[in-house]
Amino acid sequence: MKASEYRDLIAAYVHVNFASRGLVVYTEVSFGRSIIGKNRRIDVFVVRESRIALAIECKYQDVQGTTDEKIPYAIQDLEALRIPGCLCYAGEGWSEGVMHALRASKIAARCHPKAPALARTDDTKQLDHVIAATFELWDDEEILPPNRRFVVTSPRS
Repeated sequence: MKASEYRDLIAAYVHVNFASRGLVVYTEVSFGRSIIGKNRRIDVFVVRESRIALAIECKYQDVQGTTDEKIPYAIQDLEALRIPGCLCYAGEGWSEGVMHALRASKIAARCHPKAPALARTDDTKQLDHVIAATFELWDDEEILPPNRRFVVTSPRS
């Protein structure tokens, strides 16, 4: 899968699953400068009511290669943003060290939606949680299932 195909898959997934909640999805948005002074382009930019935004950088790696080397920079650059950011990743070609860094990062989220349905699954749950936290979607039943709500059944003496 090419980088642009993964970006478009993530953009489509967010749109299909969260547009009804007021989220608007853009791709390839210019947004200030990177930590090394270059013009920054955000892969997927999600906005709600023009007040809250989330920048999503998309990285896909099916075979071992040079994307591994870009991950520490991408994480650091996202952490420097003035808005919430997320590094969304998928693929089986990541080195063990980079997988460790991705799993340990509070801003990385594994996400691999399956086209054409783009349904919410265990493979999308990490990004779903980032979106819920960023846009305060706590009434989402996929995030907080009603059957998990605590209810006192009898008073204790």
